[in-house]
Amino acid sequence: MKSFALLTTVSLISLSTLATVRPVMALESRQPAETRIAQGNNQDAIGHYNRGVDYMQQEKYDLALAEFTKAIEINPRDAMAYLNRGVIYYEQGKPDLALSDFNQALNINPRYADAYYNRGFLYGVQGKPDLALFDYNQAIEINPRDAMAYLNRGLLYLQQEKPDLALSDFNQAININPQFAEAYSNRGGLYADQGKPDLALSDYNQALNINPRFAGAYYNRGLLYKEQGKPDLALSDYNQALNINPQFAEAYSNRGGLYADQGKPDLALSDFNQALNINPRFAEAYYNRGVIYYEQGKPDFALSDYNQALNINPRDAEAYLNRGVLYADQGKPDLALSDFNQALNINPRLAMAYNNRGLLYAGQGKPDLALSDFNQALNINPRLALAYNNRGVLYYYRLEREKAIRDLRQAAELFRQQGDAALYEKVMELLRELGAV
Repeated sequence: MKSFALLTTVSLISLSTLATVRPVMALESRQPAETRIAQGNNQDAIGHYNRGVDYMQQEKYDLALAEFTKAIEINPRDAMAYLNRGVIYYEQGKPDLALSDFNQALNINPRYADAYYNRGFLYGVQGKPDLALFDYNQAIEINPRDAMAYLNRGLLYLQQEKPDLALSDFNQAININPQFAEAYSNRGGLYADQGKPDLALSDYNQALNINPRFAGAYYNRGLLYKEQGKPDLALSDYNQALNINPQFAEAYSNRGGLYADQGKPDLALSDFNQALNINPRFAEAYYNRGVIYYEQGKPDFALSDYNQALNINPRDAEAYLNRGVLYADQGKPDLALSDFNQALNINPRLAMAYNNRGLLYAGQGKPDLALSDFNQALNINPRLALAYNNRGVLYYYRLEREKAIRDLRQAAELFRQQGDAALYEKVMELLRELGAV
């Protein structure tokens, strides 16, 4: 009997359904000059400060920076000028200077909620969640009506895998500000992760009712539609997100994944390229482009992209898995085994990695190790048709005919249910050779 054992790549991946919210920082801190500084000899500082705010709102950051600096030179105790200059430094990619100014604002005014909020935001961006959480807590303690602080603390809780705390904060943000589109969108993402698509869709719709130009909400709703098997609606939402924000790399990457699923590799490749033009450090786009190159029979290009994805994100289990598949195809079993092992070290629940490592072991004449891996793959994912097929083939070579027929029948039924006619027919051919049809 001709064996049927495929090393199969995992599907294209989508990004998290939570679009990162990057809030407008501290623009609300502008106040009438007479309420800020009562002494007449500081009128010049007032003028520089207010001109700085005007320039900030116009996104003329160099001019704004100069005005806030002049305000600080005249009045070194102007906490609001430090705060807003810190925002400009952040916008200019100077986090150390931003942090220094936020710290200075808090030294002058230890009850300055906006300064805690902005410093917390900066710590979050820098991957310092404990410091960020402390600052968000401080901001909320000082100003319990700060909806944005609740939203960002909720996002922080979500990153820490504390969904109940995250949901509570998203709810609180919406209670404070029922027109807070970003809070609805992120709560929708949480509902989607919890397997509550109706609640998620309702929140995405509400976000778009509030702000019809909210690219992130279109993007998130597109992800939901794709998961629900509604590719036309998903494509429409990705297109809308890109119409609003042509620099939305994640939307290009996920639209590319949709095109790949629809058998349109050229459109998919174009979108992955565009995502990488916008963000050359976008690991998922390298990974997805690598899958396209692999399927197009361009292993060198695929390998380059998998390597790049892993250079950017060494914890990408799927990239290790697919690179291992590529190495196995190239007759490099030691490299393949190393990558499958690494994938499983990162994600012990990655069923396809067990399946492919089992195939490798089978090819190396290690049937017991192969059987153990196929069993583990099916314990994790009882609907993994390939693993039933491969275990059935292994049973056949072990002269366990009844077990082989049972697994191959299960594989055929799953392929039929999953709409994979080609693989269904191949398994049925095996069953006919066994006289089991």
